Amino acid sequence: MKMNDMVLISVDDHISEPPDMYQKHLSGNDLKTAPQLLVNENGTTYWEYQGLKMPSVGLNAVVGRPLDEYGMEPTSFEQLRPGCYDHKARVGDMNVNGIAASLNFGSFPGFDGGRFHKVPDKNLSLIHMRGYNDWHIDEWCGSHPGRFIPCALLPTWDMKAVVEEIKRIAKKGCTAVSINENPTVQGLPSIHNAYWEPMWKALVDHDMAICLHIGAGNPAPHASMESPIEAWITTMPMSISVGAADWLNLDALHRYPKMKIALSEGGIGWIPYFLERADFSHERHKAWTHSKFGVTKPSEIFRRHFLNCFIDDSFGLKNLDSLNEDLVAYECDYPHSDSLWPEVPEYLWKSVAHLTQAQIDKVTHLNAMRFFNFDPFKHHRREDLTVGALRARAAADGVDVSPKSSGGAKPLAEGEEARPVTSGDLMKMFSHHSKAA
Repeated sequence: MKMNDMVLISVDDHISEPPDMYQKHLSGNDLKTAPQLLVNENGTTYWEYQGLKMPSVGLNAVVGRPLDEYGMEPTSFEQLRPGCYDHKARVGDMNVNGIAASLNFGSFPGFDGGRFHKVPDKNLSLIHMRGYNDWHIDEWCGSHPGRFIPCALLPTWDMKAVVEEIKRIAKKGCTAVSINENPTVQGLPSIHNAYWEPMWKALVDHDMAICLHIGAGNPAPHASMESPIEAWITTMPMSISVGAADWLNLDALHRYPKMKIALSEGGIGWIPYFLERADFSHERHKAWTHSKFGVTKPSEIFRRHFLNCFIDDSFGLKNLDSLNEDLVAYECDYPHSDSLWPEVPEYLWKSVAHLTQAQIDKVTHLNAMRFFNFDPFKHHRREDLTVGALRARAAADGVDVSPKSSGGAKPLAEGEEARPVTSGDLMKMFSHHSKAA
């Protein structure tokens, strides 16, 4: 196998939702009261919903910008690549990056739909969350069969509505949902509470995968406000281990052996030790902890239920034998700051070239296809979805990959010395922009 022969499916990308996303899916008062994308006096965009104002954040959509222009500043749509918010342009950006198919998380509603949880009128939230799912499944994904894996949101504040929505989106062909890894931060019972039982059953009955994206329920901690921001960024993927340990001890995993959980944007290099530690801890403490594992090791449960996803993880791929190679999948993270667009194949090939062809096929697309019940080859010939074929199509379509500057790096003030940006700088910046919106 050569680099251009790979078929790549990314199980974690993102959307900067367009302002008209509800136009085709709601009407009347439902449309009038829907979230709106507005522009402030500075020309930057922000979402407003039920009095909640949410600014655009630069690191959510910096793909294609020079590295020295990355930052957390709010951005207007004019500063973004159209592929961030336009599904037709997104396919072009996927082609030039050699990506055959993609699962996309939202930005405005949060990875887990948390914005709909925070507002006061939950009746409206339910209407607008369903409208969001309709837009995502029918318009964003449905307009390009075989190129997108639908991933819906759930109104977890209302368990009856959750079960109804699972049944509804299942009829649309949706096979994945994204929820908060730690619902207690939303004022809901923990995942260990019987409250969630109807959801577990409905998801398993409809063979839907659960996506847990980093940052929603258990944000990456930072040591202090003076900690350089790179320290925070370094540990972000590994912060998912907190949620992973919690979910690994979920009693429902023993009652629903076919439950599927994806740890989105969490990396894989940390997992071998995590599993070693889980087994050690269980063996040393099971006499008094009364855990549900019994004779089954925690690592065995993990390897049965959890899909592990990586962006750039050479160490993890070198230790693939310590994982379940049938539950490892690639993610591009377009258009976030970790995304290696448009050079994903070049970076990825360096990390997988030592694997067998069967293993490469698994981690690049076959595992994702099986886990999410998704078959792009029903709509496209396999030879048309390889890295080489997609890039040839992008070249024929004239997809432009030249960097798009937004005016250059932020200059230092007179007499100001360059210093590491801190966690406190980031928090102040985000708080300021939230108030400005």
